[in-house]
Amino acid sequence: MSPMFHRCEDCGGERLFGQPHEAPGSCPDSADGLCPEWWCTDCGAALLVTFPLPAEPAPGSAVVGRVA
Repeated sequence: MSPMFHRCEDCGGERLFGQPHEAPGSCPDSADGLCPEWWCTDCGAALLVTFPLPAEPAPGSAVVGRVA
């Protein structure tokens, strides 16, 4: 992917963000190869633009007998 401008919370303004993988679609951590990781080229702060969510909760993950 090409670099993009995004608000960097650490720098406090719009900054240029890049990705760690040079070739598009070459991210080893993603099934489709599209990397969600970006970093601020000024300060190095990390940014996740998208991330996969499970389609359904895992079996047995419901909280039973929860007390506040």
